[in-house]
Amino acid sequence: MTPTTATLLLPERERFGGQRLSEDLGRRLARADRIARSGDPLARVLDVLPRGWPVAAATRQRDARDAAHAAWMRADPAYVRPDLNGARLLAYGQALGLDEAEAADFLRALKPLFGDAGFPIDAPRPSRWYLRLPQGAKLPSFASPETVLGADLFEHLPDAADQSPEGRRWRSLLSEAQVTLHNHPRNAQRIAAGQAPVNSLWFWGAGLLPDHVRSAYARICSDDEALTALGALAGVQATALPPRWSAGEGDLAVDLRRARDLQALERDWLTPLSAELDAGRVSRIALEFGGSEAYELARAQRWRFWRKPLRSLQA
Repeated sequence: MTPTTATLLLPERERFGGQRLSEDLGRRLARADRIARSGDPLARVLDVLPRGWPVAAATRQRDARDAAHAAWMRADPAYVRPDLNGARLLAYGQALGLDEAEAADFLRALKPLFGDAGFPIDAPRPSRWYLRLPQGAKLPSFASPETVLGADLFEHLPDAADQSPEGRRWRSLLSEAQVTLHNHPRNAQRIAAGQAPVNSLWFWGAGLLPDHVRSAYARICSDDEALTALGALAGVQATALPPRWSAGEGDLAVDLRRARDLQALERDWLTPLSAELDAGRVSRIALEFGGSEAYELARAQRWRFWRKPLRSLQA
């Protein structure tokens, strides 16, 4: 079997603070090739043309197989809580635990609003709602919900100073949708059952299905639905992130950008991968830190014994 190349997508080194490296990992990183990076690290995993990250079209194709010949935007169910300074997005999509009946009831109330605006809404999955858009529609830029989660909602909407027709239209649509959802009887039932209400939507990920998506990897493991949906378009084996390293066929990219615990990262991924490297079953390990730099580990680097081990990732 040809040795596997493993690429770990990691957060910026600063996210690990002053956490100490084990002696073994500190020695390996000191002996590794350190490479400066620029640009989006995901672009080195997936080559998407035209350039962009059309999440809605990619997930729609996976969910319903009908994404061609239209533009799409996600309009995911969301829970927003008002506070003194505005409102915060506290949950969206799958975290709300909607079943098919609940989603259908909410959508039944929203369909006249979005249908009259020329953006039909539906949900092939209870946690993922979609707007079908005319291909020439001009859209404001919306942040991904993960970026907005816990933040002031209004800081991430089209700016109130944006008085373009598109900016006014989407602020108005969101406001009307919030009123419709706030008054929906399903929310009273959810609150009584101790569940978060569905009182808003989050628009994001607009675009057309890409002309092509390609990848040098055979496997991608991630909990980022955009990454796995686009990986599936590339014909890659795209799966959820496992709890730890698991050997398999072909070059692998692992999305660990949410990692914060260095000890757990070493235990579950770096130590078993290093053992595979020493045994010759993995030919190279690339640690991609937040797009700014990477460490590339190879078996032959063990002869660089004169390099002083690193104590932390801040070194």
